[in-house]
Amino acid sequence: MTRQLIGCFCFAVLASACASGPPKLPYPAFLQVDELEDVFMASLPGIRAKQLAGDPQTRRTSNRIDLPRDWSGTSGGTPGRSMEIFVLQGKLTIADIELGSGGYAFLPAGSLGFNLRSAAGARLLYFLNDVDPESIIRSPIIIDSGLLPWTGSGNAGVSAKELRNDPGNGATTWLLKVVPGVSLPWQTSSADREGYLVSGAYQHSECVQGETHTWQYTPGGYFFRPAGTINGGPESLATAESVWLLREAGSGEEQTVPACVLEAEEP
Repeated sequence: MTRQLIGCFCFAVLASACASGPPKLPYPAFLQVDELEDVFMASLPGIRAKQLAGDPQTRRTSNRIDLPRDWSGTSGGTPGRSMEIFVLQGKLTIADIELGSGGYAFLPAGSLGFNLRSAAGARLLYFLNDVDPESIIRSPIIIDSGLLPWTGSGNAGVSAKELRNDPGNGATTWLLKVVPGVSLPWQTSSADREGYLVSGAYQHSECVQGETHTWQYTPGGYFFRPAGTINGGPESLATAESVWLLREAGSGEEQTVPACVLEAEEP
């Protein structure tokens, strides 16, 4: 599937990190969303948007949007597509439910058209998902993630909050918290994964054709990592307590690998 990836990267010859900027990779990683150009979104007039990733064939799209003061509109979107919203800053009212920072909403296909309002303005992550007949979530999910407990992930110093987990297609959205100094093993997932650093400071490594590329993430950092990509390793750690919002569009199996190699070993 061809994806149009909008951002400060291009498909290029692999390069190591240098003082002038992050390494160029054959997929978007180490992006800082503030550096992306604004794009127009017809479904949400009057807003500023940064497109993080998208697919022109299916119209799947990932964005960060800023709502001005006294903004009102609808959940918009494309018929047949489900939508996700995560509030980064400010307050957003969906129908009659007010969400502050950390608020999350999943609006399944067929439930579009909710009224949206923001009196003082807000910054949101806004995702439009592909049609998937295997999805079985049919009711909206609207929650305050601050009310959810952090649960252990199996790695010391790493905990998670599950926001959505569709038992039909395995699509998952979750928050991941990493305490300072904790490193992750080299690992790979069988599903595409994207992530946005909500808070903290984080250093991460990508393994591309057997070479390690390491760079820093600050809040607003973003990646879209294809399935099977090796990442992590001993240099990947939080330099301040870090919270990521992570998404996988389908069921993914995570596997630990011993090192940065040309390709992940078969399980």
